[in-house]
Amino acid sequence: MGLKSNIYKILRIWNDVDAVKKGRVGKRVGRRVAGKTTGKALRKLFK
Repeated sequence: MGLKSNIYKILRIWNDVDAVKKGRVGKRVGRRVAGKTTGKALRKLFK
């Protein structure tokens, strides 16, 4: 894996920890699920 990929992974974990500290886990999980669903739909649409 490249440096950029590793940095993104570290930041994603960091942001998850920050969300837990601030009590915004539900909102973060919801956004992540919505983003994955949208990505899958767009992939099917433009395939």
